[in-house]
Amino acid sequence: MSLTLDEARTRAGLISSVSYSLDLDVTGLESFHSRTRVRFRSTAAETFLELKGALTASLLVNGTVVEAAYDGGRLSLIGLSTETVNEVEVVATLPYTTDGDGMHTFTDPADGLRYVSAYLGMDNAAKVVACFDQTDLKASFAVSVTADPADTVLANGAVVSRDAGRWVFATTPPIPPALLVVAAGRWHSVRWSHAGLEFGWHARRSLAAELDRDAAELRRTTEACFAHYADLIDEPFPFDSYDQVFVPGLNWGAQEMPGCVTYRDELLPRGAITDTQRAMRAVIIAHEMSHMWFGDSMTMTWWEDTWLQESFADYMGYRVAEAGAGFSDLLVEVEIRSKPWGYRSDARRSTHPVAPLATDVPDVDTAATIFDGISYAKGGACLVQLAFWLGDEEFMAGVNRHLTRFRFANATLADFVESLAASSSKDVRGWVDAWLRQPGFDTVSVRRDGDVPVLEREGSRPHAFTVAAYDSALQIVGRRRVELGAEPLPLPELAGLAIVPNAGGETFAALRFDPASWETLSAGLSRIEDPLVRAVLWSSTALQVRSRDLSADDFLDLVEAHLPTETRADIIQGVLSEARTVVIPQRVPASQAAGAVARVAAAAAAGLAAAADDEQRALAWAATLAATSADAGLLRTWLDDDRVAVGVPLLPTTRWEAVVRLASLGEADARFISAERDRDGTVEGDLGALRALAARPSTIAKDAAREAMLAPGVDNRRFGSLASGMWVAEQAHLLRPYVAAYLAEAPGLARRGQAFALEVGRAFPRIALDGGQLDALRTALAGDVPTILRRSWEDHFDDRE
Repeated sequence: MSLTLDEARTRAGLISSVSYSLDLDVTGLESFHSRTRVRFRSTAAETFLELKGALTASLLVNGTVVEAAYDGGRLSLIGLSTETVNEVEVVATLPYTTDGDGMHTFTDPADGLRYVSAYLGMDNAAKVVACFDQTDLKASFAVSVTADPADTVLANGAVVSRDAGRWVFATTPPIPPALLVVAAGRWHSVRWSHAGLEFGWHARRSLAAELDRDAAELRRTTEACFAHYADLIDEPFPFDSYDQVFVPGLNWGAQEMPGCVTYRDELLPRGAITDTQRAMRAVIIAHEMSHMWFGDSMTMTWWEDTWLQESFADYMGYRVAEAGAGFSDLLVEVEIRSKPWGYRSDARRSTHPVAPLATDVPDVDTAATIFDGISYAKGGACLVQLAFWLGDEEFMAGVNRHLTRFRFANATLADFVESLAASSSKDVRGWVDAWLRQPGFDTVSVRRDGDVPVLEREGSRPHAFTVAAYDSALQIVGRRRVELGAEPLPLPELAGLAIVPNAGGETFAALRFDPASWETLSAGLSRIEDPLVRAVLWSSTALQVRSRDLSADDFLDLVEAHLPTETRADIIQGVLSEARTVVIPQRVPASQAAGAVARVAAAAAAGLAAAADDEQRALAWAATLAATSADAGLLRTWLDDDRVAVGVPLLPTTRWEAVVRLASLGEADARFISAERDRDGTVEGDLGALRALAARPSTIAKDAAREAMLAPGVDNRRFGSLASGMWVAEQAHLLRPYVAAYLAEAPGLARRGQAFALEVGRAFPRIALDGGQLDALRTALAGDVPTILRRSWEDHFDDRE
């Protein structure tokens, strides 16, 4: 049962002064033991604790054994004292999970070592600890863990003692139960002291070489971000230590657990790591570190203010990774990857304000659906606009006032506005109403009055941004800051020039160019010197494809004409990802999919040839060519040589792209795939082999993949890999019956849990759907579909309309 807003408000009005003592035993192979002592005050004699899926549970209330009234999700508490502190003890046996929700267990095929980690977050804490699982009942946690004596255990607090497999950790400051973390296993660790704190990076033993390879950079990035936050934020770092651990099977890119951040271990890739991967990993490191203040110390009261945590972390992640850790031009990444996600999210029926009303998020299942491109990408973009409009000094003064006021406490949008308004003379409340309380995005248009460009706004928000002007040779002629409101804004000093609004990426709006500007810009896109302007233009073309102002063919024309000479690997990767995962499945009919994929492959081949002297560009092009080429001989040569070309290695991930592609072409049978899996010998190899087996163009292969996806207890990574291999754009005819099967079976799978429901939604057919299939989706949506999956399906439907 999903906790409702009304229940949370009622319980928060009754309960106070909460603290936990938690003792975990994770030595069992099939289940683990959890002993929770929770102390609290209550103004009512009855309430409830969450405890999910317990195999056994016993209850002690203020020293008296009570028969547990337990329904599998909640423990009823009765006979509580309203005068003195209550102490409730719950002893439970709970199952491990393999879907990344709860106490996740993983055995590494590379060496047979076992890892057990508590992956919590929204609505999951009760799978490990009996608790009041809501954000505004923050509490201290005193945690002890019994594990295999050979294991290292990590948790939120610093280690107080360890003896024969029993670990005791320092009591935390007040945090929500959802932010508890425990991670046990044979971690390979790099530890050091800095600024009076203990720091550490950790990874599976089989990734020791990769951690050692990157250790110096990871330490340097951590320390640089830490120092930059110390300069930006008045409040000191809130916790007593800072561990960061690459863990297996995590559903998210990372989780901001106080004092011990978890990262999916795909962020520590085997083989060489590309510059783009390094930069994006630094952004994630800075993002998660920002959460120590935005989310962990200052925490939202209810889930409608998810943006108070995620939008700030998105904004700070890019800002601090660049200004603090020294990764340059990260606004290019924002424009080419992040904002398109935000625009897609904001154009669907499921759009919502960055800061919705509390009543718009009536329960926790609904809350899970707003961890989306609006709360992250759009919200981060709104904060870029706010800082640009206010000026950074006033913006950070308001932010610091807010963080200081709500240290280890809960806050709302109204609290943030009050903090910001106290630091600025501008109409902050009006800005917030326009930008954070309203869904959708404006359009900034360029028209001509004679030769004079005129900016116009279609929408209701005030915008401040940079305009760039180019001559016919695409040389920059001028740049100026403008503020655009309801009135048209002529730019007479830029007469006759090609105009790019939002050239610095400062605002969040669609762009509509006048014909003269678009003709000049689109004809010479790759010749524009500023990579940020190129990224803004590519992002704009993607949005035009979505709105059907630009056809898929025209978009692919631009890809073939301009992308092979693009000098930035991150732009190459972003545009190719848009082409393969959005444009082709959503805007290209199934009968033309093979031709569209071939055009992407042709661009990749041309780009690879042009990038012979640039390893980073070559690696970007090789990954796409491996996934799209119909030249089986070329791909087999790469596999045999274990390289793409002289000086260009075949990365393990690209090698598996080539194997999967060969399988989809009917050029790799089960024996070939098995040999590749054995050659690899890691979990990545196991998952790559599953993808390849599922990609083969036969009903036997598709039936086997479907059966494996439906297997009881299938883990999240296996399920995702099978789905990724199943749906091949050129196989739409073969896949027709499997689309119908997915629509019938997915709702049942999605009831397994929140994160697995998201995985089921991501398994939606990544192929062109015809009218009949869209009608079937519409019919399915009229039935009983779980909240999280319903949101995903509605989004997929809207993307194809």
